[in-house]
Amino acid sequence: MHRFDLVIENGTILTMDPQERVIENGFVGLKGDTISRVGSVENPAPEAAKRIDARGGLILPGLINGHTHAAMTLFRGLADDLPLMDWLHHYIFPVEQKMDGDFVHTGTLLACAEMMLSGTTTFCDMYLFEEQVARAAREAGMRCLVGEVLYDFPSPNYGPPSEGLAYTHSLIHAWQEDPLVSVAVEPHALFTCSPDLLAQANQMALDHGVPLIMHVAETLDEIEQLRETYGKRPIEHLHDLGLLGSHMIADHCVHLDHWEIEKMVQFGVKAVHNPESNMKLASGIAPIPDMIEAGVTVGLGTDGCASNNNLDLFSEMDMAAKLHKVHGKDPSKMDAGTVLKMTTCEGARVMGLEREIGSIEVGKKGDIIVLDTHKPHLTPIYNPYSHLVYAARGSDVRHTLINGVPVVEDGRLTMMDLPAVLARAREQAERVRAWVL
Repeated sequence: MHRFDLVIENGTILTMDPQERVIENGFVGLKGDTISRVGSVENPAPEAAKRIDARGGLILPGLINGHTHAAMTLFRGLADDLPLMDWLHHYIFPVEQKMDGDFVHTGTLLACAEMMLSGTTTFCDMYLFEEQVARAAREAGMRCLVGEVLYDFPSPNYGPPSEGLAYTHSLIHAWQEDPLVSVAVEPHALFTCSPDLLAQANQMALDHGVPLIMHVAETLDEIEQLRETYGKRPIEHLHDLGLLGSHMIADHCVHLDHWEIEKMVQFGVKAVHNPESNMKLASGIAPIPDMIEAGVTVGLGTDGCASNNNLDLFSEMDMAAKLHKVHGKDPSKMDAGTVLKMTTCEGARVMGLEREIGSIEVGKKGDIIVLDTHKPHLTPIYNPYSHLVYAARGSDVRHTLINGVPVVEDGRLTMMDLPAVLARAREQAERVRAWVL
Protein backbone atom coordinates (compact mmCIF):
# COMPACT_ATOMS: atom_id res chain seq x y z
CA MET A 1 0.00 0.00 0.00
CA HIS A 2 1.50 3.31 -1.10
CA ARG A 3 1.51 6.16 1.35
CA PHE A 4 1.25 9.70 0.05
CA ASP A 5 1.75 13.00 1.77
CA LEU A 6 -1.41 14.30 0.11
CA VAL A 7 -4.17 12.82 -2.02
CA ILE A 8 -6.76 14.71 -4.08
CA GLU A 9 -9.65 12.40 -4.87
CA ASN A 10 -13.25 12.07 -6.01
CA GLY A 11 -13.13 14.38 -9.01
CA THR A 12 -12.74 14.48 -12.79
CA ILE A 13 -9.09 15.07 -13.69
CA LEU A 14 -8.24 17.07 -16.80
CA THR A 15 -4.58 16.12 -17.00
CA MET A 16 -3.67 18.44 -19.94
CA ASP A 17 -0.98 15.88 -20.74
CA PRO A 18 0.06 15.11 -24.36
CA GLN A 19 -2.67 12.45 -24.59
CA GLU A 20 -5.23 14.90 -23.16
CA ARG A 21 -6.43 12.25 -20.73
CA VAL A 22 -9.61 12.91 -18.78
CA ILE A 23 -9.94 10.63 -15.74
CA GLU A 24 -13.38 10.24 -14.21
CA ASN A 25 -13.50 9.57 -10.48
CA GLY A 26 -9.78 10.19 -10.36
CA PHE A 27 -7.15 10.79 -7.74
CA VAL A 28 -3.76 12.47 -7.62
CA GLY A 29 -1.19 11.29 -5.08
CA LEU A 30 1.66 13.60 -4.07
CA LYS A 31 4.87 12.91 -2.22
CA GLY A 32 6.42 16.15 -1.06
CA ASP A 33 6.21 18.72 -3.85
CA THR A 34 5.88 16.14 -6.63
CA ILE A 35 3.03 14.22 -8.27
CA SER A 36 3.64 10.53 -7.58
CA ARG A 37 0.54 8.88 -9.03
CA VAL A 38 -2.41 9.82 -11.25
CA GLY A 39 -5.30 7.44 -11.87
CA SER A 40 -8.77 6.30 -10.97
CA VAL A 41 -9.80 6.10 -7.32
CA GLU A 42 -8.57 2.85 -5.80
CA ASN A 43 -10.32 0.53 -3.37
CA PRO A 44 -9.11 0.45 -0.69
CA ALA A 45 -8.09 4.08 -0.88
CA PRO A 46 -4.33 4.71 -0.68
CA GLU A 47 -2.98 5.91 2.63
CA ALA A 48 -2.23 9.61 2.89
CA ALA A 49 -1.24 12.05 5.58
CA LYS A 50 -3.77 14.53 4.18
CA ARG A 51 -6.76 14.11 1.86
CA ILE A 52 -8.65 16.66 -0.23
CA ASP A 53 -12.12 15.63 -1.40
CA ALA A 54 -12.90 17.22 -4.76
CA ARG A 55 -16.60 16.40 -4.15
CA GLY A 56 -17.19 15.49 -7.77
CA GLY A 57 -15.60 18.69 -9.06
CA LEU A 58 -12.91 19.30 -11.66
CA ILE A 59 -9.22 18.73 -10.93
CA LEU A 60 -6.77 20.41 -13.30
CA PRO A 61 -3.31 21.96 -13.45
CA GLY A 62 -2.92 25.37 -11.85
CA LEU A 63 -3.38 28.24 -14.30
CA ILE A 64 -0.39 30.20 -15.58
CA ASN A 65 -0.56 33.99 -15.98
CA GLY A 66 1.99 34.57 -18.72
CA HIS A 67 2.27 38.34 -18.37
CA THR A 68 1.36 40.76 -15.62
CA HIS A 69 2.63 43.62 -13.48
CA ALA A 70 1.53 42.30 -10.10
CA ALA A 71 2.00 45.38 -7.94
CA MET A 72 -0.25 47.41 -10.25
CA THR A 73 -3.15 46.01 -8.23
CA LEU A 74 -2.63 49.25 -6.26
CA PHE A 75 -3.34 51.26 -9.44
CA ARG A 76 -6.56 49.41 -10.30
CA GLY A 77 -9.04 51.96 -11.66
CA LEU A 78 -6.57 54.84 -11.35
CA ALA A 79 -6.64 56.13 -14.92
CA ASP A 80 -9.19 54.24 -16.95
CA ASP A 81 -10.52 54.94 -20.44
CA LEU A 82 -7.34 56.50 -21.83
CA PRO A 83 -5.09 55.64 -24.82
CA LEU A 84 -1.99 53.62 -23.93
CA MET A 85 0.61 56.33 -24.51
CA ASP A 86 -1.44 58.93 -22.60
CA TRP A 87 -2.07 56.39 -19.84
CA LEU A 88 1.62 55.52 -19.60
CA HIS A 89 3.28 58.91 -19.90
CA HIS A 90 0.81 61.08 -18.00
CA TYR A 91 -0.33 58.75 -15.24
CA ILE A 92 1.53 55.45 -14.82
CA PHE A 93 5.15 56.53 -15.34
CA PRO A 94 4.76 59.62 -13.08
CA VAL A 95 3.25 57.71 -10.14
CA GLU A 96 5.76 54.90 -10.55
CA GLN A 97 8.54 57.41 -10.01
CA LYS A 98 7.24 57.87 -6.45
CA MET A 99 6.96 54.17 -5.56
CA ASP A 100 9.24 52.29 -3.21
CA GLY A 101 9.92 48.66 -2.34
CA ASP A 102 7.26 48.51 0.36
CA PHE A 103 4.64 49.71 -2.11
CA VAL A 104 5.56 46.98 -4.58
CA HIS A 105 5.73 44.30 -1.88
CA THR A 106 2.22 45.17 -0.70
CA GLY A 107 0.79 45.33 -4.20
CA THR A 108 2.32 41.97 -5.06
CA LEU A 109 0.89 40.31 -1.97
CA LEU A 110 -2.51 41.65 -2.95
CA ALA A 111 -2.03 40.25 -6.46
CA CYS A 112 -0.93 36.86 -5.16
CA ALA A 113 -4.03 36.64 -3.00
CA GLU A 114 -6.27 37.47 -5.95
CA MET A 115 -4.50 35.03 -8.26
CA MET A 116 -4.33 32.07 -5.88
CA LEU A 117 -7.97 32.44 -4.88
CA SER A 118 -8.94 32.33 -8.57
CA GLY A 119 -6.78 29.33 -9.49
CA THR A 120 -3.58 30.91 -10.81
CA THR A 121 -0.50 29.14 -9.45
CA THR A 122 2.26 30.75 -11.54
CA PHE A 123 2.73 34.27 -12.86
CA CYS A 124 5.29 36.03 -15.02
CA ASP A 125 6.01 39.53 -13.77
CA MET A 126 7.64 42.60 -15.27
CA TYR A 127 7.88 45.57 -12.96
CA LEU A 128 10.01 47.65 -10.62
CA PHE A 129 11.59 46.61 -7.30
CA GLU A 130 11.40 42.99 -8.46
CA GLU A 131 13.35 41.77 -5.45
CA GLN A 132 10.25 42.72 -3.46
CA VAL A 133 8.03 40.94 -5.99
CA ALA A 134 10.08 37.77 -5.55
CA ARG A 135 9.96 38.07 -1.76
CA ALA A 136 6.21 38.65 -1.72
CA ALA A 137 5.55 35.68 -4.02
CA ARG A 138 7.79 33.46 -1.90
CA GLU A 139 6.00 34.64 1.24
CA ALA A 140 2.63 33.85 -0.36
CA GLY A 141 3.86 30.44 -1.57
CA MET A 142 3.38 31.28 -5.24
CA ARG A 143 5.46 30.23 -8.25
CA CYS A 144 6.74 33.07 -10.43
CA LEU A 145 9.11 34.20 -13.16
CA VAL A 146 10.18 37.78 -12.41
CA GLY A 147 12.33 40.41 -14.04
CA GLU A 148 13.20 44.04 -13.38
CA VAL A 149 11.89 46.28 -16.13
CA LEU A 150 14.77 47.97 -17.98
CA TYR A 151 14.50 51.42 -19.57
CA ASP A 152 16.72 54.00 -21.23
CA PHE A 153 15.68 56.48 -18.55
CA PRO A 154 16.19 56.50 -14.76
CA SER A 155 14.32 53.98 -12.65
CA PRO A 156 12.87 54.74 -9.19
CA ASN A 157 14.50 51.49 -8.08
CA TYR A 158 18.01 51.15 -9.48
CA GLY A 159 18.58 54.74 -10.64
CA PRO A 160 20.50 55.36 -13.89
CA PRO A 161 19.93 53.01 -16.83
CA SER A 162 23.47 51.67 -16.51
CA GLU A 163 22.54 50.05 -13.18
CA GLY A 164 19.54 48.11 -14.48
CA LEU A 165 21.48 45.16 -15.83
CA ALA A 166 23.58 45.00 -12.65
CA TYR A 167 20.38 44.80 -10.62
CA THR A 168 19.06 42.04 -12.89
CA HIS A 169 22.37 40.17 -12.54
CA SER A 170 22.05 40.28 -8.75
CA LEU A 171 18.46 38.97 -8.98
CA ILE A 172 19.53 36.01 -11.10
CA HIS A 173 22.19 35.00 -8.59
CA ALA A 174 20.06 35.65 -5.50
CA TRP A 175 17.21 33.38 -6.63
CA GLN A 176 18.91 30.76 -8.80
CA GLU A 177 18.34 27.90 -6.35
CA ASP A 178 14.83 28.81 -5.25
CA PRO A 179 12.09 26.20 -5.84
CA LEU A 180 9.41 28.79 -6.63
CA VAL A 181 11.12 31.94 -7.94
CA SER A 182 12.84 32.15 -11.34
CA VAL A 183 14.34 35.28 -12.92
CA ALA A 184 14.26 36.66 -16.48
CA VAL A 185 15.89 39.63 -18.22
CA GLU A 186 13.16 42.11 -19.13
CA PRO A 187 13.75 45.24 -21.24
CA HIS A 188 10.48 47.15 -21.38
CA ALA A 189 9.92 47.65 -25.11
CA LEU A 190 11.59 48.58 -28.36
CA PHE A 191 10.52 52.22 -28.04
CA THR A 192 11.91 52.63 -24.50
CA CYS A 193 15.18 50.69 -24.92
CA SER A 194 18.13 51.51 -27.18
CA PRO A 195 19.68 48.86 -29.44
CA ASP A 196 22.70 48.80 -27.15
CA LEU A 197 20.59 48.10 -24.05
CA LEU A 198 18.66 45.42 -25.91
CA ALA A 199 21.87 43.74 -27.06
CA GLN A 200 23.32 43.75 -23.54
CA ALA A 201 20.08 42.40 -22.09
CA ASN A 202 19.99 39.63 -24.68
CA GLN A 203 23.57 38.62 -23.96
CA MET A 204 22.88 38.45 -20.23
CA ALA A 205 19.86 36.21 -20.84
CA LEU A 206 21.90 33.90 -23.05
CA ASP A 207 24.85 33.81 -20.65
CA HIS A 208 22.63 32.78 -17.73
CA GLY A 209 20.20 30.57 -19.65
CA VAL A 210 17.14 32.61 -18.65
CA PRO A 211 14.28 34.07 -20.73
CA LEU A 212 14.40 37.46 -22.43
CA ILE A 213 10.98 39.11 -22.12
CA MET A 214 9.62 42.36 -23.54
CA HIS A 215 6.51 44.09 -24.86
CA VAL A 216 6.42 43.74 -28.65
CA ALA A 217 4.13 45.34 -31.24
CA GLU A 218 1.50 46.35 -28.70
CA THR A 219 0.21 49.51 -30.39
CA LEU A 220 0.18 51.28 -33.75
CA ASP A 221 1.99 54.19 -32.08
CA GLU A 222 4.87 51.83 -31.32
CA ILE A 223 4.95 50.63 -34.93
CA GLU A 224 5.09 54.22 -36.16
CA GLN A 225 7.84 55.20 -33.70
CA LEU A 226 9.99 52.30 -34.84
CA ARG A 227 9.44 53.18 -38.48
CA GLU A 228 10.46 56.80 -37.84
CA THR A 229 13.49 55.89 -35.70
CA TYR A 230 14.84 52.72 -37.35
CA GLY A 231 12.85 52.33 -40.55
CA LYS A 232 11.80 48.84 -39.44
CA ARG A 233 8.94 46.84 -37.99
CA PRO A 234 9.32 45.28 -34.50
CA ILE A 235 10.32 41.71 -35.38
CA GLU A 236 12.53 42.98 -38.21
CA HIS A 237 14.29 45.27 -35.72
CA LEU A 238 14.75 42.40 -33.24
CA HIS A 239 15.99 40.13 -36.03
CA ASP A 240 18.59 42.62 -37.21
CA LEU A 241 19.80 43.05 -33.63
CA GLY A 242 20.20 39.28 -33.31
CA LEU A 243 17.70 38.97 -30.46
CA LEU A 244 15.31 36.42 -31.89
CA GLY A 245 15.59 32.98 -30.31
CA SER A 246 13.82 30.30 -28.31
CA HIS A 247 14.74 32.16 -25.12
CA MET A 248 12.60 35.16 -26.10
CA ILE A 249 9.04 35.80 -24.92
CA ALA A 250 7.16 38.55 -26.76
CA ASP A 251 4.21 40.04 -24.88
CA HIS A 252 1.11 41.31 -26.72
CA CYS A 253 2.15 40.89 -30.40
CA VAL A 254 -0.93 42.81 -31.52
CA HIS A 255 0.41 44.27 -34.77
CA LEU A 256 2.39 41.58 -36.55
CA ASP A 257 2.41 40.76 -40.26
CA HIS A 258 2.86 37.32 -41.82
CA TRP A 259 6.61 37.74 -42.29
CA GLU A 260 7.02 38.55 -38.61
CA ILE A 261 4.99 35.52 -37.55
CA GLU A 262 7.11 33.33 -39.81
CA LYS A 263 10.28 34.71 -38.20
CA MET A 264 8.91 33.94 -34.75
CA VAL A 265 8.30 30.35 -35.83
CA GLN A 266 11.73 30.09 -37.45
CA PHE A 267 13.55 31.25 -34.31
CA GLY A 268 11.22 29.67 -31.73
CA VAL A 269 10.09 32.99 -30.24
CA LYS A 270 7.15 32.52 -27.86
CA ALA A 271 4.26 34.90 -27.26
CA VAL A 272 1.75 35.88 -24.58
CA HIS A 273 -1.74 37.08 -25.50
CA ASN A 274 -3.40 39.73 -23.30
CA PRO A 275 -6.85 40.24 -24.86
CA GLU A 276 -8.65 42.14 -22.09
CA SER A 277 -5.87 44.71 -21.72
CA ASN A 278 -5.56 45.10 -25.49
CA MET A 279 -9.31 45.65 -25.72
CA LYS A 280 -9.49 48.09 -22.82
CA LEU A 281 -6.64 50.21 -24.17
CA ALA A 282 -7.98 49.83 -27.74
CA SER A 283 -4.57 48.55 -28.82
CA GLY A 284 -6.05 46.12 -31.32
CA ILE A 285 -6.61 42.39 -31.78
CA ALA A 286 -3.55 40.17 -31.95
CA PRO A 287 -3.46 37.57 -34.77
CA ILE A 288 -3.36 34.74 -32.26
CA PRO A 289 -5.21 32.08 -34.34
CA ASP A 290 -2.77 32.70 -37.21
CA MET A 291 0.19 32.50 -34.82
CA ILE A 292 -0.96 29.22 -33.29
CA GLU A 293 -1.72 27.73 -36.71
CA ALA A 294 1.76 28.75 -37.88
CA GLY A 295 3.37 27.03 -34.91
CA VAL A 296 4.07 29.82 -32.40
CA THR A 297 3.78 28.72 -28.76
CA VAL A 298 1.29 31.13 -27.17
CA GLY A 299 0.34 31.64 -23.53
CA LEU A 300 -2.29 33.84 -21.93
CA GLY A 301 -1.83 36.77 -19.57
CA THR A 302 -3.95 39.35 -17.81
CA ASP A 303 -1.44 42.22 -17.99
CA GLY A 304 -1.60 44.54 -14.98
CA CYS A 305 -4.68 45.55 -13.02
CA ALA A 306 -4.40 49.13 -14.23
CA SER A 307 -5.34 47.98 -17.73
CA ASN A 308 -7.61 44.98 -17.22
CA ASN A 309 -8.79 45.40 -14.22
CA ASN A 310 -8.55 41.94 -12.68
CA LEU A 311 -6.22 38.94 -12.53
CA ASP A 312 -8.87 36.27 -13.14
CA LEU A 313 -7.65 33.93 -15.89
CA PHE A 314 -11.09 32.35 -16.24
CA SER A 315 -12.40 35.72 -17.37
CA GLU A 316 -9.39 36.08 -19.66
CA MET A 317 -9.96 32.67 -21.25
CA ASP A 318 -13.60 33.48 -21.94
CA MET A 319 -12.65 36.79 -23.52
CA ALA A 320 -9.82 35.30 -25.59
CA ALA A 321 -12.08 32.68 -27.13
CA LYS A 322 -14.97 35.00 -27.93
CA LEU A 323 -12.85 37.90 -29.20
CA HIS A 324 -11.31 35.81 -31.96
CA LYS A 325 -14.58 34.18 -32.90
CA VAL A 326 -16.26 37.49 -33.56
CA HIS A 327 -13.17 39.02 -35.14
CA GLY A 328 -12.76 36.09 -37.51
CA LYS A 329 -16.51 35.68 -37.96
CA ASP A 330 -15.94 31.99 -37.26
CA PRO A 331 -17.35 30.29 -34.12
CA SER A 332 -14.83 27.45 -34.46
CA LYS A 333 -11.87 29.80 -33.90
CA MET A 334 -10.03 29.47 -30.59
CA ASP A 335 -11.97 26.48 -29.32
CA ALA A 336 -12.15 25.87 -25.57
CA GLY A 337 -9.46 23.19 -25.55
CA THR A 338 -6.98 25.46 -27.31
CA VAL A 339 -7.61 28.32 -24.90
CA LEU A 340 -7.31 26.12 -21.82
CA LYS A 341 -3.96 24.87 -23.12
CA MET A 342 -2.77 28.47 -23.31
CA THR A 343 -3.20 28.80 -19.56
CA THR A 344 -1.78 25.37 -18.69
CA CYS A 345 0.57 23.23 -20.79
CA GLU A 346 1.29 25.85 -23.47
CA GLY A 347 1.70 28.55 -20.84
CA ALA A 348 4.32 26.37 -19.15
CA ARG A 349 6.18 26.00 -22.46
CA VAL A 350 6.22 29.76 -22.92
CA MET A 351 7.94 30.19 -19.57
CA GLY A 352 10.34 27.29 -20.09
CA LEU A 353 8.76 25.39 -17.20
CA GLU A 354 7.09 22.57 -19.15
CA ARG A 355 9.11 19.91 -17.36
CA GLU A 356 7.82 21.10 -13.99
CA ILE A 357 4.27 22.38 -14.42
CA GLY A 358 1.39 22.79 -16.87
CA SER A 359 -0.08 19.28 -16.68
CA ILE A 360 -0.96 16.65 -14.10
CA GLU A 361 1.65 13.98 -14.74
CA VAL A 362 3.86 11.80 -12.56
CA GLY A 363 7.12 13.60 -11.82
CA LYS A 364 5.76 17.11 -12.22
CA LYS A 365 5.28 19.57 -9.40
CA GLY A 366 2.06 19.63 -7.42
CA ASP A 367 0.51 22.78 -8.91
CA ILE A 368 -3.15 21.75 -8.98
CA ILE A 369 -6.54 23.39 -8.57
CA VAL A 370 -9.97 22.00 -7.76
CA LEU A 371 -13.19 23.64 -8.94
CA ASP A 372 -16.52 23.28 -7.19
CA THR A 373 -19.03 22.37 -9.90
CA HIS A 374 -22.06 22.10 -7.62
CA LYS A 375 -23.35 25.48 -8.75
CA PRO A 376 -26.22 26.54 -11.00
CA HIS A 377 -23.97 28.06 -13.67
CA LEU A 378 -21.89 24.85 -13.83
CA THR A 379 -24.77 22.36 -13.93
CA PRO A 380 -25.05 20.15 -15.94
CA ILE A 381 -21.62 19.40 -17.43
CA TYR A 382 -21.39 17.90 -20.91
CA ASN A 383 -17.93 19.17 -21.84
CA PRO A 384 -15.58 20.18 -19.00
CA TYR A 385 -13.28 22.17 -21.32
CA SER A 386 -16.22 24.23 -22.50
CA HIS A 387 -17.37 24.82 -18.93
CA LEU A 388 -13.95 25.99 -17.80
CA VAL A 389 -13.61 28.53 -20.61
CA TYR A 390 -17.18 29.77 -21.06
CA ALA A 391 -18.94 29.26 -17.72
CA ALA A 392 -16.48 28.98 -14.83
CA ARG A 393 -15.29 31.93 -12.75
CA GLY A 394 -12.31 32.41 -10.52
CA SER A 395 -14.65 32.29 -7.54
CA ASP A 396 -15.45 28.65 -8.38
CA VAL A 397 -11.96 27.57 -7.30
CA ARG A 398 -12.17 25.68 -4.02
CA HIS A 399 -8.61 24.44 -3.55
CA THR A 400 -5.27 25.65 -4.90
CA LEU A 401 -2.02 23.73 -4.44
CA ILE A 402 1.42 25.08 -5.36
CA ASN A 403 4.47 22.85 -5.15
CA GLY A 404 2.38 20.34 -3.23
CA VAL A 405 1.29 22.88 -0.61
CA PRO A 406 -2.41 23.78 -0.22
CA VAL A 407 -2.30 27.59 -0.39
CA VAL A 408 -6.10 27.81 -0.71
CA GLU A 409 -8.38 25.35 1.11
CA ASP A 410 -12.16 25.55 0.92
CA GLY A 411 -11.83 28.98 -0.66
CA ARG A 412 -9.60 30.42 2.08
CA LEU A 413 -5.94 31.41 1.92
CA THR A 414 -3.73 29.33 4.20
CA MET A 415 -0.37 31.08 3.82
CA MET A 416 -1.48 34.71 3.99
CA ASP A 417 -3.23 36.98 6.47
CA LEU A 418 -5.70 38.45 3.98
CA PRO A 419 -7.20 41.12 6.29
CA ALA A 420 -3.69 42.40 7.02
CA VAL A 421 -2.82 42.51 3.32
CA LEU A 422 -6.03 44.40 2.53
CA ALA A 423 -5.32 46.89 5.32
CA ARG A 424 -1.81 47.51 3.97
CA ALA A 425 -3.21 47.96 0.48
CA ARG A 426 -5.65 50.61 1.70
CA GLU A 427 -2.78 52.46 3.38
CA GLN A 428 -0.79 52.44 0.15
CA ALA A 429 -3.85 53.69 -1.74
CA GLU A 430 -3.79 56.82 0.41
CA ARG A 431 -0.28 57.49 -0.90
CA VAL A 432 -1.54 57.12 -4.48
CA ARG A 433 -4.38 59.55 -3.83
CA ALA A 434 -1.91 62.10 -2.54
CA TRP A 435 0.23 61.68 -5.65
CA VAL A 436 -2.42 62.06 -8.35
CA LEU A 437 -5.80 63.17 -6.98
